Amino acid sequence: MNCLVCFTLAALHCWIVGSVVSSVRGQQVWPVPYKRLDRRPDVDPYCQALYPFCPSGDPDGRIPVMSDSDNISVFRLQTPVWEFRYGDMLGKFHIMHDAIGFGSARTGRNFTMEWYELFQLGNCTFPHERAGVSAPFWCNQGAACFYEGIDDLHWKQNGTLEKIGEISGEMFNEMARWVQEDNKTGVYYETWTVKSDPGPNATTWFDSYDCSQFVHRTYKTLLDMGAELSSRTPTYYTKIYLYSGTPLYLGDDSIFHQSSMKDLATDIKKFYHSFRSHQSIVEMIESLLEAFEKMVLEKTFYFYYNSVYWKLPMKYPYIKIIFEEIPLP
Repeated sequence: MNCLVCFTLAALHCWIVGSVVSSVRGQQVWPVPYKRLDRRPDVDPYCQALYPFCPSGDPDGRIPVMSDSDNISVFRLQTPVWEFRYGDMLGKFHIMHDAIGFGSARTGRNFTMEWYELFQLGNCTFPHERAGVSAPFWCNQGAACFYEGIDDLHWKQNGTLEKIGEISGEMFNEMARWVQEDNKTGVYYETWTVKSDPGPNATTWFDSYDCSQFVHRTYKTLLDMGAELSSRTPTYYTKIYLYSGTPLYLGDDSIFHQSSMKDLATDIKKFYHSFRSHQSIVEMIESLLEAFEKMVLEKTFYFYYNSVYWKLPMKYPYIKIIFEEIPLP
């Protein structure tokens, strides 16, 4: 499914160059706040990763405790998505993955920390069609992965490995506690950022929640602790934008269990059918055409956020992948 999503995004980009609704005084709040949970939900056995999540990390997600007096180097890391398999291919479309590196002066040990999908990008972006289940079935979770070592070649060859600061061991331990809490409550990956238009005064309807957002939250947490971080070069991050008019709230999975909403349920499932996994080349081409028709001609995108569905009235330029400069917090 990952390949389908990557090729879908690239093709569309080339072609067209809670039940939570937060409100204040009855007015919808934009962007819709990301919903955090009390704890990470169990994973359904149906959801399987093509590549195992965090194979080199601690199974329980533990982070080593550093000596308070240690001096820890902080590194900015970036490389094309799936670089280990496709090299720089996705980098040509500016589809990049971000992480943070740490180096202990006391022990000489290096570490990598990243936040990514448990079941790969496609499963977090589009649902499955599951037999016996009326609603689209989502395999969507993301989590932090912390493991020993920094693969210099992996990050440097087609990306970035840059030292951006130093922190104390005490500060690192405090950050580690924040990571553990953040990891328990922010569990759903969100690929898309949805905005009203590409202009500087655009309204953001929904924010993404992905690897780069985790990196920025970590930088901000360190800065709030008193760290000093700086980059010698501009910092760019991959943003995948959808452009739409004011989103229309539709509801949760109950849509697919009510006879009065049968037509809507059918339309949502038909929309996601275009992005189903395990398609042949012919089916993939047909699906791309169907997606183009729905998004551009019918100007409709069904969007799933905080476990509820929204209808996006799509607007030109519909979708863009932008390698956007975002300064350190």
